[in-house]
Amino acid sequence: MTEILGTPALGAPGLGAPSASSAGVAGSGDRPALAPWWHAGKKLTVLGATGSIGDSTLDVSARLGIPLHALTAHRQVDKLAALCRQHRPALAVIGDESLLPQLRAALAGTGVVASAGAAALEEAAAAPEVGAVMTAIVGAAGLPATLAAVRAGKRMCIANKEPLVMAGALIMAEAARCGVTILPVDSEHSAIFQCLEGHHPDEVERLVLTASGGPLRTVMDLSQVTVAQALKHPTWTMGAKITIDSATLMNKALEIIEAQWLFGVPAERIAVLVHPQSVVHSLVAYRDGSLMAQLGKPDMRTPIQYALTWPRHVAGPVAAPDLTAMAGLTFEPPDTRRFPSLTMAYAAAATGGVAPAVMNAANEVAVVAFLDGKTPFLDIFRTVERALEQAPNLREPSLADIVAADAETRRIWSR
Repeated sequence: MTEILGTPALGAPGLGAPSASSAGVAGSGDRPALAPWWHAGKKLTVLGATGSIGDSTLDVSARLGIPLHALTAHRQVDKLAALCRQHRPALAVIGDESLLPQLRAALAGTGVVASAGAAALEEAAAAPEVGAVMTAIVGAAGLPATLAAVRAGKRMCIANKEPLVMAGALIMAEAARCGVTILPVDSEHSAIFQCLEGHHPDEVERLVLTASGGPLRTVMDLSQVTVAQALKHPTWTMGAKITIDSATLMNKALEIIEAQWLFGVPAERIAVLVHPQSVVHSLVAYRDGSLMAQLGKPDMRTPIQYALTWPRHVAGPVAAPDLTAMAGLTFEPPDTRRFPSLTMAYAAAATGGVAPAVMNAANEVAVVAFLDGKTPFLDIFRTVERALEQAPNLREPSLADIVAADAETRRIWSR
């Protein structure tokens, strides 16, 4: 562990000074004694309700009695309509505007209003009756709605990595300006968030993200990996895209960049450990030699519930793990030769500008090509590497620059 964590040089940049990024995240701030936000009559919007995070969020919100304002999906009309009939939000939004007539027909007689398009997504996130937004849209599509919710002052429960990877500086600066609390939902970032609570940033030496290693951790030859192999995750149940990201360790690459914005820590002080049991969700190394970890079962309902109920830990559907029933907890360094995603993430973080957005976009299109059977598994790494080599050098990109870089990367590398 000590060798992996390392020791930063004196004066190394990191958590020593407040920043816009640390100002917007609650993990290093105060713990207000507040009644549950929904007791004030506010509702929840779930962006990306038809995925695995959406399913878990709706399970948790129903148990807690949180009323729903809006559920959204990109194209899954039937599932969105079924969720609306079950959970009765006020509004349903489908991202693909061509599917609006189909959604309206599916919701006939329910009293749920149907809407469509990017503007409708932003309105669902920023509506006055909304108190909190769960952002779970896969990929870069969730960025505009995330920014709209931040600017409207909502409690932000961020489950999708891409907005912070693409535009972390902009989002965290807006969060600080608007007094918005960013509550991470990724199990790893939720763990770090909890380990940081009550501690001053100057106390922190390094953050440690744990990785299960994914379905291919023990596969030495990746040249013949099939889609079925890559989708067979040993510990987590997730959507196809995030499962492939786990197989390539790109999920951990994205999490490194996400963590640097959430917690105000430079990427070189964020380490990764492979932990196949997925019980220790992440750790914080403190300057006095202490190592603080958060443990829990591999069930996303736990971090989802904490984001919704912060600053309180309340009774929920997931029991604590029974440590006496475990054969052991193991840790190993990641194999960056077989899985170069982490190396690319550190390089993208060091380059800054639009490089993280380019990395994310190239990965998304490469994963789609692999899932569609158009390219071999190893082409995911090759595509991302080549895209990063061609990324424009923009030091302080605007939102328009980021969106343009994302679109151009997708245009060039789509198969």
